Amino acid sequence: MKGRFVEAPTPKAIRQSQWEPAVFRSGEIDEEIGRLAASVAPDDGRREAIFAHPSSSTPGIGLAPGIRVTLCVLEPGERTAPIRHNSTMVQFCIRGGGTAVVGDQQIEFEPYDVWNIPSYTTYWHINDTPDRQVRLSYSNAPLLEKMGVHIVEETPQLAADPDAALDDRDELGDAAAGRHPFGTFELNESRAMLMPYELLIAPPPVESPVLHWPWKEVKHHLDQLDALGSEYGGRRLYLLYNPMTGRTNGTTPSFFATITIRPPGIVDRPHRHVSAAINYFFHGTGSSRVAGRRYTWEAGDLMFTAPGWAIHNHASDDGSPVYELTIQDQPLHIATESLLWQEDLKHSAVLLGSQPGFATNRAQVLG
Repeated sequence: MKGRFVEAPTPKAIRQSQWEPAVFRSGEIDEEIGRLAASVAPDDGRREAIFAHPSSSTPGIGLAPGIRVTLCVLEPGERTAPIRHNSTMVQFCIRGGGTAVVGDQQIEFEPYDVWNIPSYTTYWHINDTPDRQVRLSYSNAPLLEKMGVHIVEETPQLAADPDAALDDRDELGDAAAGRHPFGTFELNESRAMLMPYELLIAPPPVESPVLHWPWKEVKHHLDQLDALGSEYGGRRLYLLYNPMTGRTNGTTPSFFATITIRPPGIVDRPHRHVSAAINYFFHGTGSSRVAGRRYTWEAGDLMFTAPGWAIHNHASDDGSPVYELTIQDQPLHIATESLLWQEDLKHSAVLLGSQPGFATNRAQVLG
């Protein structure tokens, strides 16, 4: 194929195409759950449907440009076939329960439990309960599919031979074993450096663990944030933190998952960030204002609440508190040095992860 040249506009002349918020109502989701449950289970056992945004197109269908949310249903006694891929996932049970087998670990889960699936790790799900199992699965597959590099193995090897793996490593020599005869060195006074090929192809490995956040344990700590009161200027949430993500503050290297409590009558201040956010509200009612338009939601609704760089905020109605799971691709943006975040619209945006971030009034509120 022969390439071509395209006239490059100046950066300020490029108009960003911002997706609009999209809401899947609880009734629509219930109807789709029923349809999936009534269908004949495929050979791989995966009764699944993707929440597709109207602006999304192949390759890389998703609810946000880089985030796919999939509705997964298993009837009692059913299980999915083993699979693995180089996308990472966050799993969230919204009904029923069961067992997730991820690598060499088994996770017994209940409603509102969260667990992660690391890249290229064999996994499957089992419904060993008397009730229907329903999960939301969040994946960075759309980004990889757009790049043409989403690698999926539908019949993976279930157990690797650790001795064979060590033998393979030894055959690669000292460099692969971490003993490098050549090192990285500074090129000049600017601290620019040169790295040899032997180090390039053997970066230090970081273990990517399988982690489980049971809702009963998370809720105990989350409910204590109610005591912060109406004067608190931050958001009452906890990040389900995976320590392997380090400074990028993730649940996976691409996403963070946070669980929020919004006491009745709380209104967040407007803010914006280039990362996209998707919320599943599993208790209470409220509304969101995004790019000047108001959207209402209730328990059981799934909403693409924050298109990148759109001004938005959320509010809980009077009555009962709101609980919600938020998935956001903030860690990806920190890693790519693109996470502009404007916590207060009266002040300038900050490049989080590269510049100092923000503070809250939590210490003053607690006295």
